[in-house]
Amino acid sequence: MLLSPGYRRLLLLCVLLGVPIALACFFFVGLQHQLQHWVWTSLPEAAGYDTPPWWWPLPALVLAGLVLAPIVTRMPGAGGHLPVNGLGGPPVGPKALPGAVLAALATLPLGVVLGPEAPLMAVGSGLALLAVRRAGAGGDQRAGAILATAGSTAAISTILGGPVAAAVLLIEGAGLAGAQMVVLLLPCLLASATGSLVFTGFGQWTGLKIGALALPDLPPAANPDAGDFLWGVPTAALIAVLITLARGLGHRTVSWTRRHTAVRTVACATAVGVCVAAYALITGRSPAEAALSGQAALAQLAADPHAWPVGALIALVACKGLAWGIALGSLRGGPIFPSVLLGTATAMACSGLPGFGVTPALALGVAAAAAAVTGLPLSSAVLAVLLTGGDAYDQMPLIVTASVVSFIVSQLVRRTEPETAPRPATGAAA
Repeated sequence: MLLSPGYRRLLLLCVLLGVPIALACFFFVGLQHQLQHWVWTSLPEAAGYDTPPWWWPLPALVLAGLVLAPIVTRMPGAGGHLPVNGLGGPPVGPKALPGAVLAALATLPLGVVLGPEAPLMAVGSGLALLAVRRAGAGGDQRAGAILATAGSTAAISTILGGPVAAAVLLIEGAGLAGAQMVVLLLPCLLASATGSLVFTGFGQWTGLKIGALALPDLPPAANPDAGDFLWGVPTAALIAVLITLARGLGHRTVSWTRRHTAVRTVACATAVGVCVAAYALITGRSPAEAALSGQAALAQLAADPHAWPVGALIALVACKGLAWGIALGSLRGGPIFPSVLLGTATAMACSGLPGFGVTPALALGVAAAAAAVTGLPLSSAVLAVLLTGGDAYDQMPLIVTASVVSFIVSQLVRRTEPETAPRPATGAAA
């Protein structure tokens, strides 16, 4: 199959698709970032506030619920995948793509405590399937599935630090092996590498911020020692328990919103706003730290962890964790970015324990949270390694250990989690 003319044409098509998908993702994320800046920075300043007041999330989240409710109940695809179901599910087709994009652009900037990764994957798969149909190859279901997966991988690679993390995520998530994996992996690698190159270059050319998951400043490097492992293993287990319990809340929220979906979607968005406002009231800090997806707050926490009191970190985990659990089962967006912030905040709150360093805590927090929410320990370790950069070599044993411990503990806790099937989409999915 690898040497067949059809497969070579498929690889070339994946390279060509990487360019428009990357450009679409760039403008999607750039617009979302600009809207977010307007809601949480420009508008409060215009109203005379240096930072958003504690009550700011309440009208913002009520508006998000009012906007999302008709999208979920009336548009094809119901606004995209439910985040409580992870990043899985069938690819989002062209008919469902407008609803997914509209839901993301209309609600993520308002602070629905979710990330952009799932909507980006919807953009990638939807554009890839649209290209297949325009080319008259819609009847080849196998080629369509490969191109949809390649499109999603190209899209997610733009905000996960490049094609390596996205490719490992694919390998582990697909559950395939041998020749089957090679057939699927090569198109995804080519599409994501092309997309990442275009995405990065276009960002430098335009100067627009795109809000990718990155840690430009890190605490001083420190080799992990026995104390880091002594405290790190139970901290990873604690992160897994917290993340999994929040996902359990998400599953219960799905069951609750199946009836009277529109009204209860608004109610859930309002509840998220109350949780975010409570964080601002308790800590006196900006509600944006709890409301948004977590990229900015994670970078601030990594750059200056001592600027965050332990009480503020605990309040962030409690309030944002509760809001995230509700949002997982009712709103639309990605589950990974907020969970990484929750895990990192938990680990940083524990870093004051005797013999537990800040740098090891940061590394294991990222790995443990990602492993708990995705169920992919290898991908989570790779993501933590990419984020910690030059410190990763020394932290790698702790990163891998935390990822494995978190995965095992989350599987044990998840046994008691209610099973919830994805909500049927309104209209055709593709």
